[in-house]
Amino acid sequence: MKIVIPGGTGHIGRFLGRALAESGHEVVVLSRRPGPENGDGVRHVHWDGRTQGAWAAEIDGSDAVINLAGRSVSCRYTAANLREMMDSRVDSTRAVGAAIERAASPPRVWLQMSTATIYAHRFDAPNDEETGIIGGAELDVPDYWAFSVDIARAWEQAQEQAATPHTRKVALRTAMVMSPGRGGVFDVLLRMVRLGLGGPVAGGAQFVSWIHDRDMVRAVEFLLDSDNLDSDDLRGPVNLAAPHPVPQRELMRTLRAAAGVPFGLPATRWMAELGAFVIRSDTELLLKSRRVVPGRLLGVGFSFDFPRWPDAAADLVRRTRHGRDGVA
Repeated sequence: MKIVIPGGTGHIGRFLGRALAESGHEVVVLSRRPGPENGDGVRHVHWDGRTQGAWAAEIDGSDAVINLAGRSVSCRYTAANLREMMDSRVDSTRAVGAAIERAASPPRVWLQMSTATIYAHRFDAPNDEETGIIGGAELDVPDYWAFSVDIARAWEQAQEQAATPHTRKVALRTAMVMSPGRGGVFDVLLRMVRLGLGGPVAGGAQFVSWIHDRDMVRAVEFLLDSDNLDSDDLRGPVNLAAPHPVPQRELMRTLRAAAGVPFGLPATRWMAELGAFVIRSDTELLLKSRRVVPGRLLGVGFSFDFPRWPDAAADLVRRTRHGRDGVA
């Protein structure tokens, strides 16, 4: 297939593009700052993430689009950063939708990045696509957490509103993607563990939903291939998350064991606030309980290579030690 990946120069886009190219697909990455070709089989084309341009010709005649564009959420949640997070997601999604609408030969599938953060902060039950509770109205969380849900809603709505009758649209409600590559969430967690800081945060009862990078790639390939499905009906929201989310304290305890680090200092809520300020991030990423499960993927027969965190953590630590940046 010819697969176009807007925003494919980030952490997820790099390993996903490489893996798809290694599987024999023609991969084209759309980027605001396209770098030189590096021999990984991925071609780079410039776009601005907002307006139509020559890049749209890559979508016309392609088989699939996987839109990953959007400002990183690892930042302080200032008004300016929140606005940029919103605009970069909505504007790029509208631009992709407009290109598909105008294509003489539109792609048959459009996978649009979304986020598991759209679901409510909860401990009592997992959120799947059918019965999950959309967040934004919880009484026991900071008011500004609702903006992350607003961003997710607007992001998905921008895809829904695109008039693309010949293109199956899927919103990828993605959990924390665990990959040994530099700059990803697993890289940050492992550095914390090695520094002795990998203990529970604010008690550690909040759930962490995650997905191993190999399963991320396999799930994307599965969703691209309609032959895997009984019908062409798998459209709309799909949770990209392992079947077994874990409390944060368990996540870190297991990671410490895999890394051979016996102890991790715990952090109170105010310590987490201070740490987030120092690294220019926000505590929502640490404190929100994201208990999300992949109901629709499991329902159509997708099986995970790494459904449980201990096996995933062991594999990721092993690959980190061997310098394995790609998907093994």
